[in-house]
Amino acid sequence: MKSSADRDGRKWSTGGKPCGQRTIRPFGVAFCLLLGAMPALARGDVPLPRPRPAAAPARPVAPAGHTPDQAETRQHTTPAAEGEQAAEGEGTAPADTAAEPPGMAQAGKAGVAAARPVPAPPPQSPCRLALTDDIAIAPSIAPIRGPGACGGEDLVRLEAVVIGGSRRVALKPAAILRCPMARAVADWVRTDIAPLAERLGSTVSEVENFDSFECRGRNRIVGAKLSEHGRANALDVRGVRLASGRFISLTDRAEARPVREEVLHSVCARFTTVLGPGSDWYHEDHIHLDLAERRGGYRMCQWNVYDPLPTVAPLLPAERPPEAPPREVAERAEPGKGSGRDGHPAGEAAQPQDGAAPAVEADGQGSEAEPQAAEPPAVAPARKPARKPARKRAPPRAS
Repeated sequence: MKSSADRDGRKWSTGGKPCGQRTIRPFGVAFCLLLGAMPALARGDVPLPRPRPAAAPARPVAPAGHTPDQAETRQHTTPAAEGEQAAEGEGTAPADTAAEPPGMAQAGKAGVAAARPVPAPPPQSPCRLALTDDIAIAPSIAPIRGPGACGGEDLVRLEAVVIGGSRRVALKPAAILRCPMARAVADWVRTDIAPLAERLGSTVSEVENFDSFECRGRNRIVGAKLSEHGRANALDVRGVRLASGRFISLTDRAEARPVREEVLHSVCARFTTVLGPGSDWYHEDHIHLDLAERRGGYRMCQWNVYDPLPTVAPLLPAERPPEAPPREVAERAEPGKGSGRDGHPAGEAAQPQDGAAPAVEADGQGSEAEPQAAEPPAVAPARKPARKPARKRAPPRAS
């Protein structure tokens, strides 16, 4: 009776030849070695690692739940352990495999990171060096690239403008701007708006930011030319708030005209583009400011400061206040003592002036003549234009 190994050998042999011949393939060699080791495995003759010598140092014990990866185990393996693994064979591993502590792994990673060269930060622009914390709270942010032509370099987040070294005028919300635009806004608030607030008897506390960086076309029209807001080079302002609580709306007609005109002159002198009421229907409730560069240094200032709306008169007059002085009223004439037509008492004839003849009645006696109503002059009836006589034709001459 043949064994199953003999049948397997005949089944998996290459070319129908037994495993002992030289013409078998590599796969057949590996299979034959596996079949040869099966009796040893059945008897329990499995090679075991040699015991750890007593003079070996103690291995650190890893905390519960920590599993070292292959790279960490290979990095911290001692030469003696490497020799033992080489002697035992490539397919076996020591039974007492120790894990490294997490501190050693972190130290190794830190050393590798320190060995790598750290790229030097880009040099700061002159504007960034000039925009210090004494002028504005404007931390730098990473460049924005895209989509399309949106974004830019040297960007800051303008959070507040510093006045007097300690007092801060907040921009609500904070504006993302290019550094030159942020510097222009800070100078405008410090030099123009702060003195205006002091003349009004207060101090400026915040600037209302309506819009800053936004990747869009002009006036939010799809397909339009890229707005300066898409380049972080524009700021929309609605107004400023004072410490007293008063809000100065730059587009409100009810606001004092001299205040709005002063703000108009200040922004048109600092920014290359100023758009407000009267420029188009998109800027009736805010003021657009930017530093767009144009050919020939062209500047645009379109902001109409309108007069206040007329006050509508009430339907009924207001009541007369009680503290008003009494009105002058003409004296009433008593019955029988009324004055005549010419200011003389009734029944007394008026004295004629020198050289004037007394009035004469119809009977020729001198007395006061009663006035007669003047009759309207007679109007002659309109005459019809006379018709011209028909022109008589001359009789034909006899030929």
